Amino acid sequence: MTNKTQIIEQTKKWLSNVIIEHSICPFAQREFDNNRIHYEIIESTQLEAQLEHLILQCEALDKDSHRETSLLIFPSSLFEFEAYLDTLEIATELMAKQGYEGIYQLASFHPKYCFADSDSNDASNYTNRSPYPMLHILREASIEKALINYPDPENIPERNIGLTRELGLEKMEQMLADCQKTSDQAQ
Repeated sequence: MTNKTQIIEQTKKWLSNVIIEHSICPFAQREFDNNRIHYEIIESTQLEAQLEHLILQCEALDKDSHRETSLLIFPSSLFEFEAYLDTLEIATELMAKQGYEGIYQLASFHPKYCFADSDSNDASNYTNRSPYPMLHILREASIEKALINYPDPENIPERNIGLTRELGLEKMEQMLADCQKTSDQAQ
């Protein structure tokens, strides 16, 4: 199994076993089951090249209506959370400059994700903790459409905070660690 294949397998496992199984994102299962999520591995450690990949993925979404969303996975860089947040801010600004504001938005996931007013050991950080640093490009029109048909969408974050805290830090750590194991390691 290639490294890229392992990275995508781990990411899919995280989506399935954490995000979908616990309804952290109640909209993910449909796109996951229908193979409408694109997984893009960004090997470059150079900001300019990373941003170029981001815009190329936006362009790919423009051209392919079957592709609902893209996960940009950074297995070789952005390990420091503060540096990742800086990159997220620059990426968001670039998307606006490129005319993508209101068309796509970025969601952020990182192995060390920590909400601004949160302790690093708060289990609620695991709503955004992932096996690798990632930028998730979402179609805004799809988000708006999904939210119309979802009861109380404004309560999703609070529900997720309650769920992750109820599951507890140890359980959340274990679920993420399990996703980082490959099929070979699980046997």
